[in-house]
Amino acid sequence: MATVRPITPDHPVLTTQRLPYFIGISGQTVGATGLSMHLVVIPPGARAQPHVHVGYETGIFVLEGSVLTRWGPALEHEVVSRAGDFLFIPPGVPHEAVNLSETEPARAVVARNDAAEQDKVAPYVPPPFDVTPTCS
Repeated sequence: MATVRPITPDHPVLTTQRLPYFIGISGQTVGATGLSMHLVVIPPGARAQPHVHVGYETGIFVLEGSVLTRWGPALEHEVVSRAGDFLFIPPGVPHEAVNLSETEPARAVVARNDAAEQDKVAPYVPPPFDVTPTCS
């Protein structure tokens, strides 16, 4: 019989993105088959390592703080999310998140349409910036 299960994460784990996650709902914790949901904390002044989500969509709800998300092949696009904002990240889009505060952590709920906790996150190395002069 299916069971309703409460989850109280009691310690963080370090993710591939090099951020502390408090694992909530996943295949590993409750036997979920199509959903994972966690709390991420970005320490003051910290940033995620650039990465891509392989094969799944991600929804983020910012609880506290302001987060700059840089995205695109060269991380050339930017969007700022503040407490109360939602952010959608399609599969395969390179991105990184930066806490804009040097003194306060940023916190967000992260939900994915995949039950794995971190199995399908791949590091991303953006191409080097072109520093060739444009005029002679």
